Amino acid sequence: MGAYEKAKNILKSILVVGILSFFSISFQACTSGSSKSVDKNNQTVALPVQVVDTATAVTEKTYLGTIEGKVNVEIRPQIEGILEEIYVDEGAYVEKGQKLFKINPQTYQEELNNALANENVEKANLENARLEVDRLKPLVENEVISEVRLRSAMSDYEVAKASLAQASAAVATARINLGFTTIKAPVSGYIGRIPKRIGNLVNDSEPLTTLSDIEEVYVYFAMSESDFLYFSSKKKQDSTDITESSNLVPYVSLIMANGEEYPFQGKVDAVDGQVDRTTGAISLRAIFPNEDNLLRSGNRGTLKMQERKTGVILVPQVATSELQDKIFVHVLQPDNRVKRKEIKVAGTSASNYIVSDGLQVGDRIILSGFDKLSDQVKVNPIVKSASRI
Repeated sequence: MGAYEKAKNILKSILVVGILSFFSISFQACTSGSSKSVDKNNQTVALPVQVVDTATAVTEKTYLGTIEGKVNVEIRPQIEGILEEIYVDEGAYVEKGQKLFKINPQTYQEELNNALANENVEKANLENARLEVDRLKPLVENEVISEVRLRSAMSDYEVAKASLAQASAAVATARINLGFTTIKAPVSGYIGRIPKRIGNLVNDSEPLTTLSDIEEVYVYFAMSESDFLYFSSKKKQDSTDITESSNLVPYVSLIMANGEEYPFQGKVDAVDGQVDRTTGAISLRAIFPNEDNLLRSGNRGTLKMQERKTGVILVPQVATSELQDKIFVHVLQPDNRVKRKEIKVAGTSASNYIVSDGLQVGDRIILSGFDKLSDQVKVNPIVKSASRI
């Protein structure tokens, strides 16, 4: 019995020690967890922060445009006839006064010859009438014949003079028509498509080609009525010229069909006097230099018009996050804890959002490191200066 009691006491001692060890480990674990929780609540993360302020934004609006040469001339024959010569090729550059086409001149040469013959006849008639007047004058002075015959002769002389003038006008018309058989370039420029060929009958109902002076080009585009009213109100407030408004950048840019930006800037120089009733749009015109002849009539492009907006709040797009069509920023509260806040956006300017609601001047927003943010985390702000546009 003594051995049994001794073994029993040993087992009790082992059990007590095990229980005490268990409670000691559990207490340490709880103490460690509580310490970690405290550390989490008190830990800080160093992140870049920007103080919200007002700035000047430059916004862009784009419009589809059609390009035309500053001078586009339809070359039409002014007389009817058979096309005899074509001196130029499609796409060729020609100087003002250079020969382009020739119409068979034979018919018009004969008309000129006939007019010249008639003119000679009338010159002879005029000379006869003058001689008759000269013959009758001394007879009347000597009272050999009555004055009536002299007056009749002088009347015939005036008729002959008028007939000669008429014949001379017919000669001039015939010369003009003969000159029209050679068609010359009215301006310098590039030849367009030539649909007619040698031997075709041509007349003024259809142009032979189009001649474009593209030293400068026009870009025609249309903007909505609301946009036009906005720009018009700016014009009234700031200037007498739509392109001289203090809020409107006077020059416009052109994006060509290949997606590249045209190296020269243009300027809006004309506005249509009426709004299109079917589309509610109004046409405008911008002029661009074309020193390299890169732009041609009929090209299309996208016109970019810029506007400056002063005193607006700008937020870098990289400092925002989107969720269900809403845009948020992370704002630092006075105790440097983070709070996510929704903002309203009124447009973009370069890589920034233009904020219309949700932020005030002096607010501090987190610029990056969103993966390090969570509830109850303090931020050690590293202030970055706001970019200016």
